Amino acid sequence: MGWYLSALPIGFLLDLLFGDPKGIVHPVVLIGKLIDFLEKLFRKIFPKTKTGENIAGLAVWIVTVGLTGVISVGFTALCYKVHPALGMTVEGIMCWQILAVKSLKAESMKVYDALEGGSIEDARRAVSMIVGRDTAELDDSAVTRAAVETVAENTSDGVVAPLFYMALFGAAGGFVYKAVNTMDSMLGYIEEPYKNVGLVPARMDDVFNFLPARLSAFFMLFSGLLLGMDAGRGFKIFKRDRYNHASPNSAQTESVCAGLLGLRLAGDAYYHGVLHKKKYIGDATREIEHEDIKRACRLMYATSFVALLFSITLRFIILG
Repeated sequence: MGWYLSALPIGFLLDLLFGDPKGIVHPVVLIGKLIDFLEKLFRKIFPKTKTGENIAGLAVWIVTVGLTGVISVGFTALCYKVHPALGMTVEGIMCWQILAVKSLKAESMKVYDALEGGSIEDARRAVSMIVGRDTAELDDSAVTRAAVETVAENTSDGVVAPLFYMALFGAAGGFVYKAVNTMDSMLGYIEEPYKNVGLVPARMDDVFNFLPARLSAFFMLFSGLLLGMDAGRGFKIFKRDRYNHASPNSAQTESVCAGLLGLRLAGDAYYHGVLHKKKYIGDATREIEHEDIKRACRLMYATSFVALLFSITLRFIILG
């Protein structure tokens, strides 16, 4: 059992030390290329109608998830069959490639550094790398808010949810989750040409993130308490604003973060030139400041360690 149990903390440690591996083709990039290929293929095969595009999106989802699952399960099983130590090492590396603790901090801190020592154009460019909204017209406060929001939301998507699925199903579970999440990122838009094709990927991402998002919120609340933040206010804003988002999951951690930091997040934003009306999350008990990016990162790190302990315990129970 120890071999299978060790892969998860090994992957977590490697992520903390090295972040995203440089100089090699990342498996998630390959998943993205597969999604792009399948989208173009199935758009040609199925009729250019609403129903046809819905079916095309379903086909993309089934094939992507199926191939990702079969390849990752088969590869790890083969490595364990050769030798348990090899299997543990390979699975640990695979877990590393799924997690995004260090890279999430590194990318958000690029925004902080640009705000502190660069120009607003530098800051907009840095934040455009980690958010989906249009950034060309964002002012200083809006750039800072966008960075805080993405750290809060991706604490679930990039850390807690992968840990949860890897605890249940090993590294293969993490890869399947990343395939689901990547499809939503690439196709799950309400504007054309993705509105119909992206329906199934977006809905399935909601399903896969439903439980992890709520676990993330409670892990973050506990972490805020450990860090001496106002956990009472965090819970209050969580109860009030956790559904102030088009997604049933995205505001779960954003609401906790907003409450813990005493900030008002979210609000209207432009995506692909189209204004999206959004509710606010949290109360503006004070003005947002650059240091809130650092505070959000500290909260993300603490939440990640709490999630790791939970995931190791869950995996221990599952393995018996």
